[in-house]
Amino acid sequence: MDNRKFLPFIVIGVIGLFILFGLSSSIFYTIEAGERAVIFKKFQGGLDKDNVIPQGFGMKAPWNDIYVYDVKESSVEEKMDVLDKNGLSINVDVTLRFHPIYDEVGYLHENFGTGYVNTLVIPEVRSAVRQVMGRFTAEEIYSTKRSEVETMIKTETERSLMQNNCQMKALLIRSINLPDQIRAAIENKLKQEQEALAYQFRLDKEKSEAERKRIAADGEAIANKIINSSLTPELLKMRGIEATLELAKSPNSKVVVVGSGKDGMPLILGNN
Repeated sequence: MDNRKFLPFIVIGVIGLFILFGLSSSIFYTIEAGERAVIFKKFQGGLDKDNVIPQGFGMKAPWNDIYVYDVKESSVEEKMDVLDKNGLSINVDVTLRFHPIYDEVGYLHENFGTGYVNTLVIPEVRSAVRQVMGRFTAEEIYSTKRSEVETMIKTETERSLMQNNCQMKALLIRSINLPDQIRAAIENKLKQEQEALAYQFRLDKEKSEAERKRIAADGEAIANKIINSSLTPELLKMRGIEATLELAKSPNSKVVVVGSGKDGMPLILGNN
C-alpha cells in the first residue's frame, strides 16, 4: 500500500498542530477564582459588556481580545493635603477597601479600562475627602465633628463608586494631622473650655444646694409657724395630763409631788 498519498494530509495535519499550538494562548483561556472577564469581538460588535465571563476554562476566536479583572477585595492607601473651611492645610491618611461589581465588569471596562483604580477609585476618594473637609474648620475636623466628617466622606465615596460599577467595603481615616502650632492652639482651647465647663458645673451644683437648703428652711419655718399657732394653753394642759397619766402607769420608780405647779400640773420626779 502506497502511503505517499497520505503525505499531504500528514503535512497539513502537522502544520495545523503547530498553528494550533502557536495560537493556543489566543484561543484558550482560564479565568481563575476571584476573577471575571469580558471579550472584545473585533468583527462582531466590539466589547460584549453584558456577558461577563465567570471563572473556568474557555475558548474564543484568536482575533478577539479578552480582559481579565481581579474582583477580589482590594485596598488603596492615600495620603493627601487638603484645605479646611478657612484655607488651613490639613494632612489626611485614608485607606479604602473596594472591589468591582461582579456583573458590571463590562461597563467598568468600557468607561475606565483595566487601570480603573488610578482613573476612578483614587480620584473619587480624593475628591470626597477634599469636598467634605472643605465644609468644616480644622478645629471641628480635629475634635468635635470628626465622626460626622468621616461619615460624610464614606457616604459620598460609596455613592460615587457605586454609580461607576465599584462597591466600597470600608473607608478608614487613619490619621488627621494639623500643623503643630495649630494643633497646640486647638488643644489649649479645648482644655480651657473643659475647665470652664467644670467650673460652671461646680457653680450650678452649689446654686442647686443653696436652693435646696433655702426651700428646706422655708418649709421648716412654715411648719413651725403652723405648730406654734396650734399650741394653745388648753392643748398644752391636756397633753400634760396625758403625759402624767402615762408616767403614773409606768412600773419604774418615781416620786409624785401632788400640788399645784405651773398651770395646775402635778410634778413627777422619778428615776429607774
